[in-house]
Amino acid sequence: MASNRVRLVLHGGAGALPDRDYSRQIAHMRGLVEAGRDRLNGGAPALDVVVETIAALEDSGLYVAGRGASPNRAGVYELDASLMHGPTRRVGAVAALRGFASPIQAARAVMERTRHVLLAGEGAAAFAADEGLETIADPATWFTPAAPRGEGGASSQTGTVGCVALDESGALAAGTSTGGVFGKLPGRVGDTPIPGAGMWADDTAAISCTGEGEMFIRAAVGAQIAFRMRFGGQSLEAATTATLAEVGALAGEGGLIALSAAGEIAMPFNSRGMKRAWLGAGGEIGSAAF
Repeated sequence: MASNRVRLVLHGGAGALPDRDYSRQIAHMRGLVEAGRDRLNGGAPALDVVVETIAALEDSGLYVAGRGASPNRAGVYELDASLMHGPTRRVGAVAALRGFASPIQAARAVMERTRHVLLAGEGAAAFAADEGLETIADPATWFTPAAPRGEGGASSQTGTVGCVALDESGALAAGTSTGGVFGKLPGRVGDTPIPGAGMWADDTAAISCTGEGEMFIRAAVGAQIAFRMRFGGQSLEAATTATLAEVGALAGEGGLIALSAAGEIAMPFNSRGMKRAWLGAGGEIGSAAF
């Protein structure tokens, strides 16, 4: 039975280029929202749907995350991801992960099978191996970068995927996964695996960010939105608009998707575009790049 309560929003990254055709991404994102809707209407928890959706975004090769990521300056693929369950504040994250197909699955394993929040580098890889997560046999053939190195301007140099969901029980969840900025220094970590910066979920709101990670860290974007709502009494729209304006004041570009416990949706961006798709209050599904 369809529910009027469930919601789902996803993004495929900020910085869409006006002269590029995103019809494949738009259709793909729409299909993922349809699948997520059916899962949520069937009683699946928001956390499961967020992980499943992001894993599909990672595996598609259509976005600068997972299979579609680009290497760092040394030619190595280092991936980041994070996941958070709103009702319990459980959170897991990995940073600079090498050799594994799905960073979001690794983040979930950190959440559910350790006492930690964030594992990085060799430690994250060793843990993922111990957990039996899918490895990448040959990065040279497995990765299919979604955008050539150096394509476009500054806003095309980043790429992230994310999802937020609200299930029938009223639980919120959020997750984010990325290959990071193009040409990054080895070991660089942006906002994606940092709870409260590139991702956040509590009992007020769920947020996933995309853009210039350093600026999103400096503005604590994910947590700031939820705290503006909880402690400042702001609406989701007001909180997201004001927080993204702070990123802009720091000369940062990007965007975010956000979902409130009441089912309100916000998808602001100050870059030239942001690939996104959503399941609205009336059951309508939308997908766009600009």
